[in-house]
Amino acid sequence: MRLTVVGSSGSYPGPDSAASCYLLEAEGPGEGGDTRTWRILLDLGNGALGQLHRYVDPLTIDGVFLSHLHADHCMDLCGYYVMRKYHPTGPQPLLPVWGPSGTAERMARAYDLPLDPGMTEEFEFRAYDAPVDLGPFRVEARRVEHPVEAYALRVEAGDRSLVYSGDTAPCPAFDELAKATDLLLAEASFQEGRDNPPALHLTGADCGRTAAAAGVGRLLLTHIPPWYDKDVALTQARALWSGPLGLALPGDVHEV
Repeated sequence: MRLTVVGSSGSYPGPDSAASCYLLEAEGPGEGGDTRTWRILLDLGNGALGQLHRYVDPLTIDGVFLSHLHADHCMDLCGYYVMRKYHPTGPQPLLPVWGPSGTAERMARAYDLPLDPGMTEEFEFRAYDAPVDLGPFRVEARRVEHPVEAYALRVEAGDRSLVYSGDTAPCPAFDELAKATDLLLAEASFQEGRDNPPALHLTGADCGRTAAAAGVGRLLLTHIPPWYDKDVALTQARALWSGPLGLALPGDVHEV
């Protein structure tokens, strides 16, 4: 499984990165017994669709998994709707999009569309109610702590796994989902020692603590807002985590 960081800026696009979007690729069965590359996106935040063109043809994506419906995690689905509806090669096949309850209505309102049909002729919206099998991927969503309905996602392909926090405050569900994962992609929006609002985000220290308790293989910090120094998040995580540690930087590719 291969991870490409499309966008990793927290809360809004920054000067050097789009908002949250992560491309996962893995080889799996195709038609007629052939093997092909399957591609899924974890989130599609504002600014991410344009950057996605740098790495793959967006029309080759097999599914989208949204952690929650804040703009920095889902809003470029609007541009993707336009692309799939009006592309010169013709309307594209229905693309499955998993997300929280109400995703179809949220996206229709975002583009000022009537709720019926909204974007349902371009996307097949599905709610998280069981693990999802798509090509070589198995995706498990777990509800986490955030002001809106939000999910952390565990993606497995073969014997490898990645866990993406989405946006969450420290909570048992996230800790449990992260157990023994090969790569933990965790948001570090807050800094220790500041007057942080409760039940909203993780600090670098929270990420380090979870990584250590869960026994993960690697920890990547992401979703750091442009107003914060990323090195502070790294320092705070390192105080509690002695394993491989880095930042999720746009364009970086990680083999899982």
